[in-house]
Amino acid sequence: MIPDGMPPIYISYLNRLDIEALAITDDEILGAIEDALAAQGRGEAVIEPRMHLEPGVARGHFNVLRGSLGGSIDAAGVKVVGDFVDNYQKNLPSELAVLTLFDRFDGRPKAILDASGITDMRTGAVTAIGAKYLARKGSKVLGHVGARGTAYWNVRLLDRLFDFDEIRVHSRRPESQNAFAERLSRDLGKRVVATKDWRSCVEGADIVVEASRLPEPAPMLLTEWIKPGALVVPYGTMSAVELSLTDIMSKLVVDDWGQCKGGKFGSLRAHVETGRLSERTLHAEMGQIVAGLKPGREREEETNLFWHRGLSLSDIALGHAMLAKGERLGIGQRLRFA
Repeated sequence: MIPDGMPPIYISYLNRLDIEALAITDDEILGAIEDALAAQGRGEAVIEPRMHLEPGVARGHFNVLRGSLGGSIDAAGVKVVGDFVDNYQKNLPSELAVLTLFDRFDGRPKAILDASGITDMRTGAVTAIGAKYLARKGSKVLGHVGARGTAYWNVRLLDRLFDFDEIRVHSRRPESQNAFAERLSRDLGKRVVATKDWRSCVEGADIVVEASRLPEPAPMLLTEWIKPGALVVPYGTMSAVELSLTDIMSKLVVDDWGQCKGGKFGSLRAHVETGRLSERTLHAEMGQIVAGLKPGREREEETNLFWHRGLSLSDIALGHAMLAKGERLGIGQRLRFA
């Protein structure tokens, strides 16, 4: 029953074309995500571990991410993102998503956004912010495995912060790998090398990102290839690393321990189950480091690892930033909801 005299409720709507029209900058993305991580570190947020829905009719699943973010944003949000490994056969991205935002004080719906681009951008930004605090300041060689949508923003935003001398990429499908390298070369204005295998991509790199699309866990990235003093960022849905990877690390950092310690998916799932990654061995959540509550890299010789599962808070923060820019530029629609 709708109460008599209830004021009208309006929602903002941004589709994929609207989000492209915003032309949000690299620095706007990085700023929104770094601010959200700091808010999380200060305890100004609530995040629920992600849930999964496996429809059982294809190689894929849905992730449901939920959270509430305070500070200047003051919004709650739910994102549903499909993650289907064979979508390339339909000329579709592997990840397609919708984000809904709500008033966190009274539950009013505030906005609906296409979140496929948001997912890619915020993932790349979290990778880059992690490297800002955990990688060597003078890191000049990047080795990146994987060529999905989030991979592009990993490389682009990392290069924004580090201006690499050498960028190597690898993917299991040559056609996607070569197209990925060509797009990055064009957009970054520098040479990007497509390598023949995992080893030639990551061995000796200062920053290693593993964003592979394996159908099942397999130790494809070997611990012996990791350069002392490097930062490793593994976040594939299925584990592609050896169990020994965590043994060589000075610091183990995650985006949210509540998400990382549970569930069946994730690149370090076996490390949690065997106790290699636990509350005892965990150095910090990234938000604690960004907020200045825990140290990031302290010594040049540290070999560090950052595992991020994906934060609803990042989706909320970047969605909020896009809505604000859309209002300034007159992009998007405002619809009456009730």
